[in-house]
This record gives sequence, C-alpha cells and structure tokens, in this order.
Amino acid sequence: MHVIGTVGLPGSGKGEAATVAREAGIPVVTMGDVVRQETADRGLDPAKDHGTVAQALREENGPAAIAERSLPMIEDRLEDHDSVLVDGLRSGVEVDAFEERFGADFTLVSIEAPFDLRAERIDARGRDASEDDGGEGLESRDERERGFGMDDAMARADVVVENTETLEAFHDRIRTIIRDGEQQMQNS
Repeated sequence: MHVIGTVGLPGSGKGEAATVAREAGIPVVTMGDVVRQETADRGLDPAKDHGTVAQALREENGPAAIAERSLPMIEDRLEDHDSVLVDGLRSGVEVDAFEERFGADFTLVSIEAPFDLRAERIDARGRDASEDDGGEGLESRDERERGFGMDDAMARADVVVENTETLEAFHDRIRTIIRDGEQQMQNS
C-alpha cells in the first residue's frame, strides 16, 4: 500500500500530477471534489463558493474535516489498488490525519511554482470564475490556502517538485516519484 498526497498553491500543478497518476492506472482522490460535492449539496455555485464552503466545513467539523471525509474514499480504492494519489492537501492538520492513518506508507509531495506562472496556468485552464465574474483572485486564494495552514504542510513534504519547466518534464518527475513509491512498496 502506498498513498501519495500532493500539496501546493492554486495553479502549481496538482491536477497535472493527478493526470499522470491516472495514466499510470493509479486512482486519484481529489480533496477538492469533497468540497465541490458539499458546495453543490448546499445549493451553491462550485465556481464561486468553493473557498467559502471549504472554510465552513473546517469551522463546522474541525480543521481535518475534509481529510477525514476523504479517508473512506482512499481506503475503498486501496481495496483494489496498491497505490492512491490524494490531490490537494491544505494543512499540517490534514497531513497529520494521513500520517496517522497510513504511517510510513504515506508520501507527501509539495508541488511549487512562482505566482506569475501559476496565474497564467489558472487563466489558461478557464475552470475558475475570474474576479470580474464574482470569483476569487489568485492573491486571495493563496491567502486563504495559507490561512488553512498550507505553508506548514508544504514545509513537511517528503519530496519537493519545482514545476517551472515544460509540462513533459513535470510529468516525467511525477512518474519517477510514483515509480519510486512502487519500488519502495515492493521492497518492504
């Protein structure tokens, strides 16, 4: 069993890492999907209200609420797979929840990129409502994410990936991390 968690500010490349995992046949649990589902369940707009609902979940159910909601999803996928990638940890408290549950079988990967590059990527993907359309700007999103404790989570990473090169170079680096994790699993 191997659980790989990714942490990184918006636009750093977490979604691309998840794509690489899926292409390698590794199931992905996206913590943001937990929030998107809750946002929809509350009758709100996931493109505009994601951050508000993420904050509300943590206030209502504690700082590890989203991690705790994702644990059964991860364990379900581990029944049929050796590895799972968890996309989008946000805090040291969430890291604690995964380390407590999976111990040495958990690897945290921090994906990092400069602000300007992340801003370009977010504009290019067109998934999020812009500030002009009632969405949240990148500076505000970064501030909110850091408020959850993301800097602490990033500082605790087992592996740091600087995602500033080509997409293919980034994909290669993620494939290597996945392969290394699978080899560690076979050797233990």
